[in-house]
Amino acid sequence: MKSWVVCAALLALVPTAFAQNAAPAGAKEQVAQDLLDKVRQQLKDAPVVRGGFEQEKSIKGFRQPLRSSGEFVVAKDKGIVWHVLKPFESTLVVKPDSLQSRRGDGEVSMQMRAEDEPVLRTVNAMLFAVMSADLVQLRKFFEVSGKSQASGWQMHLVPRDPLLAQWLASVDLEGGPFVREVRLKEARGDSSIIRIQDARAESRLSDADAAQFR
Repeated sequence: MKSWVVCAALLALVPTAFAQNAAPAGAKEQVAQDLLDKVRQQLKDAPVVRGGFEQEKSIKGFRQPLRSSGEFVVAKDKGIVWHVLKPFESTLVVKPDSLQSRRGDGEVSMQMRAEDEPVLRTVNAMLFAVMSADLVQLRKFFEVSGKSQASGWQMHLVPRDPLLAQWLASVDLEGGPFVREVRLKEARGDSSIIRIQDARAESRLSDADAAQFR
């Protein structure tokens, strides 16, 4: 996830799909709210979600995508730990007010704090909202469209915030009880696909995971 978060944090697309919709703003907001209500019925609410991931990042000018895989933990009110195992081990810890990257040996390779980079707080909240499918926060950061059916749900997200829109063109989410796939399109033309594997709910963080957020 390091490449994804760094692109998102340091990640302009006018939401033309919505501009082409002739429905009044109030009607569009109601449609979006109805969708989120249906998605909420499917999502599993848990204090901790753990799983694995595979990520492909396509960069303009490169024929082959960059691939990585590993494991993650998303904890309410704490943040995200994204542990890359292949091709090289690294760990990214995203907290509400900071972002830290560590090498495989535990040495810190990057540190960003909201007090130095005020936009980081917004970006981290957006990333947490995407990974945890926090519907209240998603509605805050994005224009929402999509569909929900018995087999799962899909959401297309376009940034409301002009600052986010400078870096991030859109996000597409698919899921059921948990997020299954995240597709990110950056304004500069790069894109990422993150496939979530074996996601499961847990009641609390392990001691080792809790130590990552200290």
